[in-house]
Amino acid sequence: MGRGIRAGTSLRATAESGGSVAEPPPPEGQQPDGAATPGDRGYTQSSVSRRPLGCLIEIAETLVLTIIIFWLIQSFVAQPYRVEQESMRSTLEPNQYVLVDKLSPHFDSYSRGDIVVFNPVLREGECTSDVTGGFTDVTPYIKRVIGEPGDKVELVDGNVRVNGVALDEPYTHGAATDPLSGETRWTVPADRLFVMGDNRENSTDSRSDQIGMVCARDVIGRAWLRYWPIDTLGILQTPTYPDVPSASPLPSAAPSP
Repeated sequence: MGRGIRAGTSLRATAESGGSVAEPPPPEGQQPDGAATPGDRGYTQSSVSRRPLGCLIEIAETLVLTIIIFWLIQSFVAQPYRVEQESMRSTLEPNQYVLVDKLSPHFDSYSRGDIVVFNPVLREGECTSDVTGGFTDVTPYIKRVIGEPGDKVELVDGNVRVNGVALDEPYTHGAATDPLSGETRWTVPADRLFVMGDNRENSTDSRSDQIGMVCARDVIGRAWLRYWPIDTLGILQTPTYPDVPSASPLPSAAPSP
């Protein structure tokens, strides 16, 4: 066994040695089930193949499902952004790509030192009010959180003080932090963040009346990974400020009459 069987001689040799190679012919007048009768056309069973339309439907379903999953991830989990501004140099350079975490801020508030992406709009009064100005027609901005809700931020001799303590900011590379408007002191409201770019000499941020303090609702997410170009791949570390005391508790809103 195992050798190829030639037509005729091999079949005979196998039959003579006792091996069965074919069923014996049926008695005269009888035909086995499924055998062709005289006058019937021969029938060769073909392999089952899927119709082209079925394949197209499966491909379309896969594409739709992929698009839905991609949309859900970008809308609620993480989204890539390309840095277009120079305000975060040299932490982030133009044309670098970062991945922005949209999920964890739903469970954990933004902290001092976080790098955040936000829509640079102005809202007068409460953050629940409508947009009244700002850069509503530009791409989102990326800055670093300097003041959390309740913090007192002030600029003194080119340094940033939070709750009376000067921040240690190695990411500014010694650049002075000067005011961009007439104000040098701010108290951060409960629903806002005070943000600044690391490139203090070329950053439009919360020091400016054009941006002001950013409403938490206008923050898209926290940038946590720089992934392109590949040689810049790395986690964006959040600095700590152990000497800065906690923010003063903000007064609660008066109850409605």
